[in-house]
Order: sequence, then structure tokens, then C-alpha cells
Amino acid sequence: MKSMAALPVSSAKFVLGLDLGTTSIKVVLLDSQSRTVVNSSSFPTNSEINNEKYEHAREQDPARIIGAVDQCMDVLPTEKLRDVICIGVSGQMHGVIFWKTKTGCEWSSSDAGHTFRPRDVSQMITWQDGRCGSDFLSSLPKPESHLNVSTGYGCASIFWYTRHRPEFLWEFSVSGTIQDYVVSMLCGLEGCVMTAQNAASWGYFNTACSQWNTDVLKGAGFPVHLLPVPVQSGSMAGQTCSEWHGIPAGTPVGAALGDFQCSVYSCMVDRTDAVLNMSTSAQLTFAMPADFSPPREPDPLSPIAYFPYFGNTYLAVAAALNGGNAMATFVGMLTNWMKEFGLELSEAQVYSKLIQCGLTQPSTDLRVTPTLLGERHDPTCLGLVSHISPASLSLGHTTRAICRGILANLAAMMPPRTLLAAGVKRIMGSGSALTRNEVLRQEAERMFPLPVVYGKDVDSAIGVAMFFNDKL
Repeated sequence: MKSMAALPVSSAKFVLGLDLGTTSIKVVLLDSQSRTVVNSSSFPTNSEINNEKYEHAREQDPARIIGAVDQCMDVLPTEKLRDVICIGVSGQMHGVIFWKTKTGCEWSSSDAGHTFRPRDVSQMITWQDGRCGSDFLSSLPKPESHLNVSTGYGCASIFWYTRHRPEFLWEFSVSGTIQDYVVSMLCGLEGCVMTAQNAASWGYFNTACSQWNTDVLKGAGFPVHLLPVPVQSGSMAGQTCSEWHGIPAGTPVGAALGDFQCSVYSCMVDRTDAVLNMSTSAQLTFAMPADFSPPREPDPLSPIAYFPYFGNTYLAVAAALNGGNAMATFVGMLTNWMKEFGLELSEAQVYSKLIQCGLTQPSTDLRVTPTLLGERHDPTCLGLVSHISPASLSLGHTTRAICRGILANLAAMMPPRTLLAAGVKRIMGSGSALTRNEVLRQEAERMFPLPVVYGKDVDSAIGVAMFFNDKL
């Protein structure tokens, strides 16, 4: 437990970066002058909820998420938290959580300082939620936006509840992403403010005028009173309404940003850099010219989308649903098979062994298309294994083929020629899946005819801290 004893006054000042990811929380303390990370911590959320009532539902428990945030904060030194001058928050995009105005959380105090816990809130419906099938999505009104609406997007999920469980929505008065919820609670906001980055990820948001498609949504019976107030990416949401883990009350808090944009901000050194981020899912992106304007209407068959970035600019993004999760599914499958044979091995042991085997097999004729979740532009394109022969059934062949398939899927969405035509000079590789898997890194370097650079500290918690520090 952190001591709250009096400490010498420090001249150093820090920005806290907090990222609420799909499976883990990370916080960093960034020295405001040197722009270097001086402390960090990360904990898994273990927040997945098993909803057996609805097929394809993917939900998380906000109490466990906030519990993981508290675990991370408890690790950081109190003497530095007292010198935090700004808080930046990012998190998993697309998802939605609902809460009641004024009673969304309950504050309490202890020797470690003041903390809050969720009170009148719903479960979080994540970006991986699959309840909105193709038939349901085709029944929704056409958005006045350059971005498509997919299952797992906030507005699509709200439409689903409107039509299937309207009484559920009657309980709540506010909605937002999980990162918006945290910002709202820290600042004691009665409503919710949402940056264009997160609003665009929900669908039915026009980035050209930074407004929701209110008329379109109203006409379809959508509860528009639940929509957050849109603000510019980089705006301040308010100030901490209480001391929090040693951070003083009155500390400025930025409106929550998208984890993807923040991860890009942390590592895109030059505008000629592309960023390959591979963790649970996978993204390949590069910056569009400053004068670029996206098309007025979405192309539902295009694998490339244009996400709002900072300063009214856009990123061209191939956002694959299938990334590190494809390899994780293979690991889980093998682990479960071994359990059925009465053998106990941890997933970490299996993962490590697979990478070792893959490294001994530099090439393979086996073909694996690991699109287990389909893709947003082609939901029906599921996984496929072909070119199977007796010589290609080893763990080495299979691991190599899965890793190559993950990269091949991304390269099909954003071909190398697209990167070259955009003037991209190198690819910055990032993400937990790339970091821990040398086979994936090898396949990335083979797939793209550009230098792939690793080693820079790349993640959303650092990116959101860097961004708000740069604004100070």
C-alpha cells in the first residue's frame, strides 16, 4: 500500500497516460520536460462476461475494468502522482457502456487515496460483439458519413437494444465508450463528452461537421438523448472532481481519445511512416495528406477506412478483425485438446513452444486463411486451410502458415503497392503480438517491400500522455 506521508516537494511534473484496452489496462507517468516514461504498470482486466442468453454477445464487467485501473495506479509512486499536471485517457474504440446521470459511480477513501467504483452502470458491449448480423445491419438507415456501420459499433448496438430490449435502455440516461465513462467519473460530469475519434468509431457521425446524424437516427426511432456531446479530439473534458490515487483534485483531464490513434501518435516519427500494429486485432495505417477529405459516402466493400486523427487530418486504415487473436485461438484450441487427453499445459507454455517450432520451419506450402471472425468489409469470409499434405502437418508448418496468413490477410486489405504509391518509406512495427512472436515479425518483413522497424516504445498509454503533454 502506498504511503501518504509528507515528502519533499519535487520540481518535476508528470502527465498520466491511461489506456483501457480489450484485455488489459496500462498506465504510464511521462516526465513533462524530457517526454520520457518514468513509471508504468499494466494488469489484465479478466473482465469478460459469459452471456449465454444472446448468441455472439461479447460483454465485459466494468467493475473488473476499474479494479484493474486501481491495481495499476497503486503501483505508481505517490510522490510522483502528486505532481501530475494532466491526465490523458484512451481506450478500446467502438464499444458502448450505459450509466445513470449523477449515480454512475461511488467514491470512497482509504490510506491509498480516493477511488471510485461503478454503481448504476450496464455491462460494456465491446467492439467484438456479434449480435448485429448482416440482415440486421442491412435494416438500419444509411449513415450520412464516410464510415460504414458494423456489428460491435456503439450506434449499431444501441439500435439492437432499441429493437430487442428497449426496456434495458430505459434504465439509463448516458452512454459512451469505457474511456468516456472513466473521464466522466473523474471529472464528475453529468453527461458525456466524446471526441470525434471515438464518435466516428460508433457510426452515424459526420466527421466533416463533427455532428451526429441526428435526423437520420431520430427517423429510425433511435434514442438520440443517449448520444454523447461531440468535442474536438484534443479538447479538455474538465478537471478531477476529487483527489484520485494521490493526484490532486482540480487536475485537468483530456476528453478520451481512441486507442488506435494514440498508438500511432506514439510511434509515427515522420509522415512517410506507416504503422503496423498487431495485438488482439491488427491494423496497418499511414497518414493522408493534410488537405485530404474523405468521400461523402462509405464504400461497404472497401477494406480501407479513413479514421479521424488530430488537427482535422485522417489516417488511411486497414483494420483487420483477425490479428493476434487468430494465433491465440490456435493456442487455446491446442490447450483444450491436451486437457481432453488429461495433459495440463499453460497457454504461455504452448505459445512459446509454437514459436520455437515455427522458427525451425522457415517456409511451408501449407496455406491458412485465419479470418475466423470474417472482416468488416467481408463478414462471410471465414477461415480456410488448404494445400495440406502429410509433410506439412507439424506444429512448425502450422505455426508458420498461420502467421503468414495473418499478414497476408492484412496485405490483401492494404496492398504494398498502396503504401508505395502513398510515399511510405518504412513501416513501424508495434503491438504485443508482434513483440512476443518472432515468426510474425519475419512474415511481416517478407510481406512488405519496405524496411520494418521495431524497438520504439509503442502503445496507446504512452501516446495519449505524449499528446496531452505536447498540448501543455
